[in-house]
Amino acid sequence: MRKNVVFFLGAVAGAGFTFLVTGPQGAQLVAAAGAATSPSTYSQLNLFGDVFERIRTSYVEKPDDTKLIEASINGMITALDPHSRYMNEKAWRDMQEATSGEFGGLGIEVTMEDGFVKVVAPMDDTPAAKAGMMSGDLIAQINGEAVQGLTLEQAVNKMKGPIGTKTRLKIIRKGTETPVEVSIMREVIHVRPVRYHTEGGDIGYVRITAFNEQTTDGLKKAIADISKQIPPAKLAGYVIDLRNNPGGLLDQAVSVSGSFMARGEIASTRGRTAEETQRFTARSGDLIKGKPLVVLINGGSASASEIVAGALHDHKRATLIGTRSFGKGSVQTIIPLGAGNGALALTTARYFTPSGRSIQAKGITPDIEVLQDVPDELKAGSETKGEASMQGHLAAEGAEQAGSQSYVPPTEKDDKALAAAFNLLRGVTVNADAPSSAKTAIPN
Repeated sequence: MRKNVVFFLGAVAGAGFTFLVTGPQGAQLVAAAGAATSPSTYSQLNLFGDVFERIRTSYVEKPDDTKLIEASINGMITALDPHSRYMNEKAWRDMQEATSGEFGGLGIEVTMEDGFVKVVAPMDDTPAAKAGMMSGDLIAQINGEAVQGLTLEQAVNKMKGPIGTKTRLKIIRKGTETPVEVSIMREVIHVRPVRYHTEGGDIGYVRITAFNEQTTDGLKKAIADISKQIPPAKLAGYVIDLRNNPGGLLDQAVSVSGSFMARGEIASTRGRTAEETQRFTARSGDLIKGKPLVVLINGGSASASEIVAGALHDHKRATLIGTRSFGKGSVQTIIPLGAGNGALALTTARYFTPSGRSIQAKGITPDIEVLQDVPDELKAGSETKGEASMQGHLAAEGAEQAGSQSYVPPTEKDDKALAAAFNLLRGVTVNADAPSSAKTAIPN
């Protein structure tokens, strides 16, 4: 039985990818699984070989064999679903670098949509955020070169470069008649995934912006510091803000969920075969000792964020406030293809919340829906379409749900969802479905 390391990736390459990592032998296992190939399949493979050879020998200019192969692989993979993809060696290294929590660039999470690079969300305190880039922006040009025709990896690579140099972007923004042009200085991006403070002397607020290698440690530090500032007798509870968090490492999502649960299942994955089924359970124990918990989500909360929200909700450990989440509920297996060959990210399973719900193309609906007051000039870009709008996405189990509002006011005083969370913890708002402690958790 192969050993798998599971993680999600949202940063840089797209919203909320869910990955299983296998060794190079994983490719052999995949090939073995499809050993019963029909004669017609071999005929098609022969056709591919004939076309490849004809291009190599007869095209008007001598083509680059490596580029031909990569383009062929990319064409095959992109015909499957929006989240399967091939990464050449450089893209594979870049992805590993990004999940470490420190890398060079602009500080945006992106995906591909309709031939453009779409901004999922700018990261807090990065050059992109300071330049005013917004969730939903479509990048049409990079340094004067059109994005259409490029792969996501090619576009991302063009936005990278030496620290201290500039990237010029032309952006199509909903609600604006002409493209917006911005010039952004590249910096070393230190992804600080956890920010926190106390509110009113009785509530701990923790914002998690990404699930990278530093997230759980950051959460533990936040809880420890808040506990020092607010005595247990005065602590009304915690707010965990997952809005516009596109995902990250699954082991971090599992450990974050487990930090608020005494026990129980956090998530499960199911593929084509029974062998692909895996279950992830809480192990670390409830660090806040049963104190009330509110989790904020919105249309930009995807993948690993939905795992955390779904687990805490299903175990009645937290009340969810905000708008429906993104709806990314599939799992990609990363198969390294050997030295110098990069890796394949292939959709192999769906994941499910502890109650057995699939959130694929549906998202998670909050217990209390709160819509923000959006300034007129930002209304056109305040909605996230969600997984259900992505071309070629896996179908939902049941009716699919469109996206939802993803706008978060820049100042806390204007944040209606956050105010609702504070009110709920202080008992100002009555909600019959709001759990009061972890004692109602589903037994494992």
